[in-house]
Amino acid sequence: MATLATRPADVLIRGRKVVGGVVEGEALVTRQTISGWGGVNPMKGEIIEMRHELRGQSFAGKILVFPGAKGSSGWSAMFHTTRLTGQAPIGMLYNITTTKAALGAVVMRVPTMTDFDSDPLEQIETGDWVRIDADAAVVSVWKGGQPSPEGIG
Repeated sequence: MATLATRPADVLIRGRKVVGGVVEGEALVTRQTISGWGGVNPMKGEIIEMRHELRGQSFAGKILVFPGAKGSSGWSAMFHTTRLTGQAPIGMLYNITTTKAALGAVVMRVPTMTDFDSDPLEQIETGDWVRIDADAAVVSVWKGGQPSPEGIG
C-alpha cells in the first residue's frame, strides 16, 4: 500500500463499518448494482454482465464503489472466489445493504462501509484515490488519483 500525502483529503465521508480494516487505492465507481452469479468472472475480477456500464472492466485491486448487490445468493460465492484467485477488490463502499453484499464483504475479508452521511456515488469518481478506514468509520477521497507527497510533483 502506498503512503498517503500529508495534504488533507478533498472529501471526507462518514459511514458505518461492515468489515473492519484500513485500505487505500484507486476507485472504480458504478451507479449500477452488480450481479454476482453470471455478472462477474471471478477468475479475472471482471464484470461480464451484459448491458452493465462496467462490462469488461476489472475491479481487482481497486476500491469498488457501487449501489449494492443484486441477484441470487451466489453473489457471495462469486466474490469469495475472486479472493481465492487474487482478483478481489481491496475494499468496498455500497449504499444498499443486503445479505448478499454484507456476506460478500465478510468472505472477501476486505474493509467495507455503508450507511454514509453523504452519497459516495456523488462524491467519488473512477480514478480517485480512496482510503477506507472502516474502524474509524471514515472514507477519505483525493480527487484525480493518488496524491503526491507534499512538496513533490
